[in-house]
Amino acid sequence: MIGGEMLNWSDLHPGDARPAAAGPAATALLAAALQPDDAVLIAGPHAADLITAAAAQVTSVDLLLRSAPDAEELAELLTETKGQVHCGSLDRFTLDSTYDVIVALDGTERLVGPDTANFPWAEALDRLRVRLRPGGRLFLGATNSFGFERLIQPDITAALPRDEDWARPVNDSPPAGLKPLRSALNTSDVQTFAVFPSLVQADVAVASIDGFAAVVAARAVASRNDGPVLMDPYRVVLDAAAAGLAFELAPAWYFVVGAAAPAVLPAGVVPEGAGVLLEEHLLAALRCDDQAELRRVVPAYVAWLGTGGAGSPDNVIVDGTSYRLFGEPQELDVVEHLARFARRALESGSRQPWPAAGDPHALTARLAAMAGITVPEQEFAPDEVVRPRGSAEQLTTVARLADELAHASARAILFEGTVSGIRRSLPYRVGHAVLNPARVIRRRLKRVLRKVRR
Repeated sequence: MIGGEMLNWSDLHPGDARPAAAGPAATALLAAALQPDDAVLIAGPHAADLITAAAAQVTSVDLLLRSAPDAEELAELLTETKGQVHCGSLDRFTLDSTYDVIVALDGTERLVGPDTANFPWAEALDRLRVRLRPGGRLFLGATNSFGFERLIQPDITAALPRDEDWARPVNDSPPAGLKPLRSALNTSDVQTFAVFPSLVQADVAVASIDGFAAVVAARAVASRNDGPVLMDPYRVVLDAAAAGLAFELAPAWYFVVGAAAPAVLPAGVVPEGAGVLLEEHLLAALRCDDQAELRRVVPAYVAWLGTGGAGSPDNVIVDGTSYRLFGEPQELDVVEHLARFARRALESGSRQPWPAAGDPHALTARLAAMAGITVPEQEFAPDEVVRPRGSAEQLTTVARLADELAHASARAILFEGTVSGIRRSLPYRVGHAVLNPARVIRRRLKRVLRKVRR
């Protein structure tokens, strides 16, 4: 014990708090950057499997934890590992130990407890850096206070505080924004990764967000926000990447100081090679009503499925006339693949060029018809209405449909006026007067003939 420890609190098994830092990207970072002869300090709450994996790679591992139950649990787990478990706050950590590597992928906020009145983020960073040996490396995580979550979900934590939200000064948190964080590190020898979807669930970390890396990031954010949202998470990330803003809006960042790491963590999570996601290509054709392109691409995609391909448009890369899988195979038939795209297109709020294809079944049938496939009509099933995922996309869809309805109403009024003018014209009235008696005589002759036949 070094002081400031929390006796009845766990960051590894929280009841009303966020869990410890973890994820494949965090494990891959340490696996790539740690050396066998390193002496390592892991500061703050990190998942047990992340700690044990790091301990298996290096000479010694010390832990600095604020939670007494966590310290006891990890001490028993690391009985065969050289190192010590220090329990307490960073501001009370006065030992003279120095390290080759300091790992703080959870950030610095949870290195102190509620009895630390004021411990600014910059001071916490300095306390960690002074323990680095010459040429040492620092792995630091930081949460973005204005990331995609602010655009996707309303912040209700102020109204519903958690147990870990003790009253702390504002300057205990990291600087807001990527540029101030980089400036606070005060070094040019730093590699920055955008982390998705969060520090405690680091599924992927990338040094740049473009191409297929943007798709991977969008998937990670969408998987974390599967309930009601203000904006469609998937589309927001892709749109931000297209505008060059996705890195600054990432949920969190890793800063690797003094070391080198691969540009993508873990390896292989972002596909390599040229091409574009088939779903994006088809959605672009829908938005601009390019039915010629749809009629070219959909049959080619269906033909690829017939050769053994097993991916829906959101899981397939198209490069000219070639197709390849992006991710795991999907055991669906051709119509089910098209139906998945139809649903995702409607959920994205994308414009549909066909008024009669506003439900998943109708849109699926129209796309399948382009490849010569007939989708049977649904029996005793009402048309399914798929609403766009986000509230913003729903409002956009309502505005677009209202505009289309106004144009249709204007055309109907124009048509009615044209018909009314024709009916009032002299040629129409003369023709009607001439033809009307002939119609009456024709109907009477039909009745007479029917009576004669009987």
